[in-house]
Amino acid sequence: MNCKSSFYLIFMVMFFLSCGDKKNEKKVAENKNSAMTETKIIEESEAINIIPIEHASMILEKNGVVIYVDPVGGNAKYDDQTAATIILVTDIHGDHLNIETLEGVVKKQTQLLVPMAVAAQLPEALKNKATIINNDETKTLLENVLVEAIPMYNLREEALKFHEKGRGNGYVINWDNERIYISGDTEDIPEMRALKNIDKAFVCMNLPYTMTVESAASAVLDFKPKLVYPYHYRGPKGLSDIEHFKNIVNKGDEAIEVTFLDWYPKP
Repeated sequence: MNCKSSFYLIFMVMFFLSCGDKKNEKKVAENKNSAMTETKIIEESEAINIIPIEHASMILEKNGVVIYVDPVGGNAKYDDQTAATIILVTDIHGDHLNIETLEGVVKKQTQLLVPMAVAAQLPEALKNKATIINNDETKTLLENVLVEAIPMYNLREEALKFHEKGRGNGYVINWDNERIYISGDTEDIPEMRALKNIDKAFVCMNLPYTMTVESAASAVLDFKPKLVYPYHYRGPKGLSDIEHFKNIVNKGDEAIEVTFLDWYPKP
């Protein structure tokens, strides 16, 4: 083989190798873009949509599952909302339990989860639909939704008449890869401070019924949720100072995100 032929052969081999490398680079890039797109879709699909209704009432939506918490205020507040897959009721007081509203929002497919004290006040039709869960119990409602009942009660002597230990429930919802805490009516009890791995927390703060913003912030700094929403913060003297709550929390731990939602829309 002469020098010219050898040069030509070497050139052709290098050319095809170069083409192969470019194809591999393109394939790697396409796979990388595909993985990024898939990750984005997964993240978006797993986002929880939070709809504050008012005070203690809210709706949580994710991947076709809809959870109502303490639906009160009349059926009209829920007419434009997706029907509930699950309803959680925390306590017997009127800002958490309203029979007329429950009768309107509980559908054939709805799972209703309540403490014993709430079940005792339900009419027969709702009582037959209800599953009772008491403090420290756990119920699996769907394949990807497990609910833990957390104690909620008062500590201050002057407030013991409002919420006795064992009557009502706070809840931790284990939903896919998230743990969501709903405090119910409580003070900064040891059971709250001992919570672990909470992604989102809804924490009450109103006197004289629950606790001060300082007590709420102190508890949050103990159990360190990634994200906390002040809720249930209206009392006889108006709304609690949630900005003060945020300042205390962020002064103690900047990593905890405090987010405000519109719990008290103006008439």
